[in-house]
Amino acid sequence: MSTTEAVVLVGGKGTRLRPLTISAPKPMLPTAGLPFLTHLLARIKAAGIDRVVLGTSFKAEVFEEHFGDGSELGLEIAYVVEDEPLGTGGGIRNVADALTADTIMVFNGDVLGGTDLRHVLDTHEKNSADVTMHLVRVADPRAFGCVMTDENGRVEQFLEKTQDPPTDQINAGTYVFQREVIDEIPAGVPVSVEREVFPKLIADERRVFAHVDSAYWRDMGTPEDFVRGSADLVRGIAPSPALPEAKGESLVHEGAGIGAGAVLIGGTVVGRGAEIGAGARLDGAVVFDGAKIEAGAVVERSIVGFGARIGPRALVRDGVIGDGADIGARCELLRGARVWPGVEIPDGGIRYSTDM
Repeated sequence: MSTTEAVVLVGGKGTRLRPLTISAPKPMLPTAGLPFLTHLLARIKAAGIDRVVLGTSFKAEVFEEHFGDGSELGLEIAYVVEDEPLGTGGGIRNVADALTADTIMVFNGDVLGGTDLRHVLDTHEKNSADVTMHLVRVADPRAFGCVMTDENGRVEQFLEKTQDPPTDQINAGTYVFQREVIDEIPAGVPVSVEREVFPKLIADERRVFAHVDSAYWRDMGTPEDFVRGSADLVRGIAPSPALPEAKGESLVHEGAGIGAGAVLIGGTVVGRGAEIGAGARLDGAVVFDGAKIEAGAVVERSIVGFGARIGPRALVRDGVIGDGADIGARCELLRGARVWPGVEIPDGGIRYSTDM
């Protein structure tokens, strides 16, 4: 794979995951105890690709501070900052000067996937393609744009979201480009790879093919998907070379304290230095480092930020608690509630019922 290198687009602001992304870029949020991007970089390394270019923008410095030159992961990592939003196509073109290989594998930095990347590269080579798209088959494609292919796997058409999709194939956010195609994208202006670059390549009868499979795939852009993706990593449903031993109901990191009778299920993650009180119940919870869940509290399908506190007998279900927030005893936060960093809610301050 010496003639192949990777580009990962990590410039988005992650607004759908606020308040967690106020202080950290989405790809750096702890996912099964590691920055999400670590799982993708491990997959890239496992595919035999040794050089990665990160296309950064929002809080760009955080990536280089954490990953450095990439040597700890066995990679060479270069960084290119996008000063103004350029879209997916513009973001790819923006890193062109940092590329050295003939074949470039491009990733959206917020997708959790399980496909073997070597198979995608094999499809690209077999078809002598200009571009190869990774498509996944999903049970309900109505929430996504669909991609039509012919019997040989050649991409014919891109379709917007529809209630009656003619195919179950959707764009998985991973592509293989020949370098010259990237150089053809207009430089320095916003360009959409999905709405502009790919349709033009098809109209010009360029060789655009698809690698189609039914591998694990999840867009990690919403709290619900972030929680489910993290749990799937813990339980081994979503594979990650960075977590070779993962296959359990919970993952408890070094320095965490677990009180007597606490229940941790559903792929729960407890971060470093976090404390879980006696009798607490965590089901599909993502608890960041230093957070504290007091005795008898219940946290279900929710994210608890760095250093946040959930008081005794409080209930958090399908919620996001920002860094350093303090949720008082017996509070109930349900159905997508989000608490901003540092906010304090007094004991019993929010209730959805009267039986506590």
